[in-house]
Amino acid sequence: MKYIYKITLVVFTTLLLANCNKSTSGKSRLTGLSFNDPKNGNYIRNSSFDGQDAPLGMVSIEGGSFTMGQVQDDVMFDWNTTPKKIHVRSFFMDEAEVTNSEYFLYVQYMKDVFSPSEEKYRHIYSSVLPDTLVWRKSLGNTDILTENYFRHPAYADYPVVGVTWLQANEYCKWRTNAVNLKKLIDKGHIENIFENDSIRNFFDTDVFLVDDSKLFEGDTTIYKRGVRTRNSRSNAGAFEGRKITQADGVLQQRFRLPTEAEWEFAAKAIVENREYNNIRGRKKYAWNGKYTRAKSKRFRGDQLANFKQGKGQYSGLPGWSSDGSDIPIRIKSYPPNAFGLYDMSGNVAEWVADVYRPIIDNEANDFNYFRGNLFTKKFINQEGKVVIIGDEAAVEYDTLPNGTIIPRQLPGTIKYVPITRDDATFRTNFSKADNANIGDGDLNSTRFYQDDEDRFASRPSMYNSPKRPSRVRDSITGRDVLTNDSKMRRTLISDQTRVYKGGSWADREYWLDPAQRRYLPEYMATNFIGFRCVSDQLGPMSYKKRKARHPSR
Repeated sequence: MKYIYKITLVVFTTLLLANCNKSTSGKSRLTGLSFNDPKNGNYIRNSSFDGQDAPLGMVSIEGGSFTMGQVQDDVMFDWNTTPKKIHVRSFFMDEAEVTNSEYFLYVQYMKDVFSPSEEKYRHIYSSVLPDTLVWRKSLGNTDILTENYFRHPAYADYPVVGVTWLQANEYCKWRTNAVNLKKLIDKGHIENIFENDSIRNFFDTDVFLVDDSKLFEGDTTIYKRGVRTRNSRSNAGAFEGRKITQADGVLQQRFRLPTEAEWEFAAKAIVENREYNNIRGRKKYAWNGKYTRAKSKRFRGDQLANFKQGKGQYSGLPGWSSDGSDIPIRIKSYPPNAFGLYDMSGNVAEWVADVYRPIIDNEANDFNYFRGNLFTKKFINQEGKVVIIGDEAAVEYDTLPNGTIIPRQLPGTIKYVPITRDDATFRTNFSKADNANIGDGDLNSTRFYQDDEDRFASRPSMYNSPKRPSRVRDSITGRDVLTNDSKMRRTLISDQTRVYKGGSWADREYWLDPAQRRYLPEYMATNFIGFRCVSDQLGPMSYKKRKARHPSR
């Protein structure tokens, strides 16, 4: 009887505390005002966030400190990988490169939404197509790859190549919108628009948050329900709840290209050569060890990556293939690294977000380092409304140095413009919109630091890089002709030059080192550069249960 009384008392106390917590969880802890209550202002709070699940196809990368930079001798004498200790935040990363089939889905979607048969959209579809001519060789029989590598099902699970940095960046934006659209459909917030042939199924996350009436050609009946609130009632055919906001945590964080620091950190995967708070030597490859062949009994002698092993040695002898492929191979054909990432060394090199500079100097930010920030803001018209491209603002196009025409921003998206000097007034953390050349190419980093901006603009560029060619209209044919200047150039480095990391099927072993870095103009493509996406992880560095720091004690 005594024990029954104690047990009853414990259960009663637990229920009482639970009810108290339940009754106060929907209120402000400091003011007592209720959240999500129409009778009390309907102020928003979503307290059900228990951590993020890794997006489809991604793995979680727990951040931390590591030494970014070279491990082996600099045989190329680039001197552009000087070791530097930095910290990287936690993030999610694609476990493998974006494949032909995944990119082909993007191409089909863009053709469906922005039909090239419509004059106002005719340049959009062509701007997303990969360059299949990257497979051609003047002295090689490779047209079979030109015709088949991207679209044929035999290569569906091979990494996409022939994609420029600009195209990879646009794919990441589209993926954000596609994932959020699918999520809203699955959760019942909007109807399945793919079954409605009368509506152009374009979706933009930013527009949805700012003014969802601008989507789906203004048809608001597509929205079924929002976030439930107290006393929300369901009326047949009427929108239920309130509109979804960023504060609800419903939408997926944006996808983007990884920064150089994030890519190198993920590739090195120092989690497997860590002992307590120390690193047992720095890693030369994405896997542990100093050789490119497997040591396990079952796979001993097999190559751990797809790379060029010598002159004419792309795969080995017939019947005894060293790495299994003479071109890029199907993703996940080799073991993953300690983070669960495939092909971080070999197969294809990968675009990262950074603008290239020969050095990462000591003044660079040691927290989530990145070069290439362009700070923008939403463009507001005179009426105080956000401007939508194609609605109030005309679609603007750029012509790249290689003659490709691309839209600056897609129709139906919010118009963004660089911040102004007034926006940065009294700021201590940034002073201008474009930070690609800050500390290495801007006014303050040159010997002309005493110039005013107009005089500095007339001086030679620090790197004397190629400028975009001018366009001249041919009076006879009426076509625009690209005209290059005839100046002697010493470098390809510019603010439009991007870093790519990792070795590829066409590279020698030296480039498999994650620390190595190379560069290419953002509008150019090759048959050995692909990409993968990342997404930011919110909240704590890790939601895993912490292990004891001193388990033996």
